[in-house]
Amino acid sequence: MADQCIFIIEFPSRNSELTGKSHLAEPKIKIMDIPPAYIDLGKSAKDVFSKGYGFGLIKLDLKTKSENGLEFKSMGSANTETSKITGALETRYKWAENGLTVTEKWNTDNTLGTEITIEDQPAKGLKLTFDASFSPNTGKKSGKMKTNYKREHINLGCDVDYDINGTAVHGAVVVGYEGWLAGYQATFEPRKNRVTHSNFAIGYKTNEFQLHTNVNDGTEFGGSIYQKVNDKLETAVNLAWTAGNSNTQFGIAARYQTDENASFSAKVNNSSLIGMGYTQTLKPGVKLTLSTLLDGKNINTGGHKLGLGLEFEA
Repeated sequence: MADQCIFIIEFPSRNSELTGKSHLAEPKIKIMDIPPAYIDLGKSAKDVFSKGYGFGLIKLDLKTKSENGLEFKSMGSANTETSKITGALETRYKWAENGLTVTEKWNTDNTLGTEITIEDQPAKGLKLTFDASFSPNTGKKSGKMKTNYKREHINLGCDVDYDINGTAVHGAVVVGYEGWLAGYQATFEPRKNRVTHSNFAIGYKTNEFQLHTNVNDGTEFGGSIYQKVNDKLETAVNLAWTAGNSNTQFGIAARYQTDENASFSAKVNNSSLIGMGYTQTLKPGVKLTLSTLLDGKNINTGGHKLGLGLEFEA
């Protein structure tokens, strides 16, 4: 989710006698940041590691929009290792004046989904989402009710999941001040009458630099650093380890915008897995992505993965 900002306009007092200018001076604009949702903490670093890759997949995405504002999105992929083909279809319609969005989903697992979102109604910064899914083959039903409220310095969220395994309540809060961020996330399962997950995160964020650390359930530790070196180059580092386990996961990644139509991505981790990706806009609305994953420990034995992706948008 992209960060949003609230603009506050202040008009200075009149001072025409000293300046000789108009009684009303130019307005000053202050920008107060709204913290990201808990799930989006460290998102910039995650994007550098994930976007521009599609190892072991041949993907085709198509996005279109009709004159009345109805959006269509179809996605298909083939796994080169298992030969499994999957696809999904999504339609979305927005009533911007009412803050209402209705989304219908279907995939090749024969799961049907409906999502209704109401934003900035009845209060500014409030977002309500009702999400339901149904599988005709198995009869399985599930539903989610999501609420999110965000204002300057705070972002609150509460989700309730309903499925065959019972009800789960997920709550999260993120507070921010002058670039510093702190967040807490917990899951409560009424059937077990206890908190099953408890996660904590802190970080620091500016436009060019982001630092994020997190502790999940007191046993899993992670961190990431993101830096925007310049308009063309972005870099990221991530680190993760588990209590009682000596294995540490470490990775570095970079994305370079060679020109306005092409970018190159590369990443490597301490398991000697090397990923590379190249994205090229062939023409407006047509994007090609090529990627490969190499096993640095077994260069000559094969087992490497290739990926191909095409995106069409009209």
